Amino acid sequence: MAENKLVAVKGMNDILPPDSARWDWFEETVRALMRRYGYLGIRTPIVEPTPLFVRSLGEVTDIVEKEMYSFTDAMNGDALTLRPEGTAGVVRAAVEHSMLYDGGKRLYYIGPMFRHERPQRGRYRQFHQVGVEALGFAGPDVDAEVILMCRTLWRELGLADVRLDINCLGHSDERKVHRAALIAHFEAHRELLDAEAQRRLHSNPLRILDTKNPAMQALVEAAPKLMEYLGEESLRHFDALRAVLDAAGQPYRVNHRLVRGMDYYGLTVFEWVTDRLGAQGTVCGGGRYDGLAELVGGKPAPGIGWGMGIERVLDLLAQGGAQPPLPRPDAYAVVPAPEALPAAMQVAEALRAAGIAVLMHAAGRDVWGSMKSQFKKAHASGAAHALIFGADELARGEVAVKPLRDSQAAQVSRNLAEASAWAHELRTPQQP
Repeated sequence: MAENKLVAVKGMNDILPPDSARWDWFEETVRALMRRYGYLGIRTPIVEPTPLFVRSLGEVTDIVEKEMYSFTDAMNGDALTLRPEGTAGVVRAAVEHSMLYDGGKRLYYIGPMFRHERPQRGRYRQFHQVGVEALGFAGPDVDAEVILMCRTLWRELGLADVRLDINCLGHSDERKVHRAALIAHFEAHRELLDAEAQRRLHSNPLRILDTKNPAMQALVEAAPKLMEYLGEESLRHFDALRAVLDAAGQPYRVNHRLVRGMDYYGLTVFEWVTDRLGAQGTVCGGGRYDGLAELVGGKPAPGIGWGMGIERVLDLLAQGGAQPPLPRPDAYAVVPAPEALPAAMQVAEALRAAGIAVLMHAAGRDVWGSMKSQFKKAHASGAAHALIFGADELARGEVAVKPLRDSQAAQVSRNLAEASAWAHELRTPQQP
């Protein structure tokens, strides 16, 4: 009955063809990029111990306070959470499996994350991220590497209007001094703080700097800047990063209000932002988290990484009119009668083994369809060739190969038993 129809959970969306093909294309582009930069894939569980995120992200963060999907395991009472982000799980895995015993590791992941928030464009309860984590590397050179990796990805995707913001959060002792100055500043103007800022005033005042409340912008602009409290080592790290970006010709803005939403960040933080996604303009964000390994129970180890929302990137591509290539078969097998099916299937399998994409005509239970209807489907498939397994061709031990996209090319016949020898004739470049 219609009233019993089951649908997906709100904010958790099906990805259907042809959109799924665009996702595949994007992920393949990312994986090829990671190979060129020497990053290896890692896959961590979707469910992690809740304390992992409370420790790493901070108790007084929107994610922990409002957005996590947490539950108690009915079997053993463990507190568990669907991962809201990828970095903590990767660092937990590196610590648990002693991955850094022989040196630093460059890693990346692709997968779903979960946050219980109001679904809106580009922000869903199940969303997907690409992330990189460079573990065991303390220098600003790797900071620059992961940032410039993003630039390369934007170029390969054809995204031109994404800009870079950077900041330096220094070390924890420097942030403590700045924190005290922030509290004093906001305390002196408490009447101008909204309810959310007043709640954060003593627990996480740095997050007040990220407010979107127009009435608080002047107060925030006048707040003490963390850069004024940084020591020589932190400034040297930040200056070295900027020198590499300058040499690479990468424009950026030093955004003193850029703090990111997780407590584990220190030193370098950055965001790639756009004006085409409204108020939620961050496409990719990340930074350095040198203290995170200790927070999850490991030995001190530096790290830096970023996370990128796949839905947002694909949304940007669609807005710009970009149409990622959809997969097209090289050939469509036209099978006029059931008697031709064994030979057609054998040839199709031989061609597929040789790397040729072959789409077989699929009949109904007893209806094969006319040649005219099959050719119509062959054209609609985007295939460059039709393979015709007619009775006359089969009697000669042949298959007819008819070009579908080149009106000047002639139809030819090829030996059924030698498909692997002529397979290369069917290979066509995949075009957008």
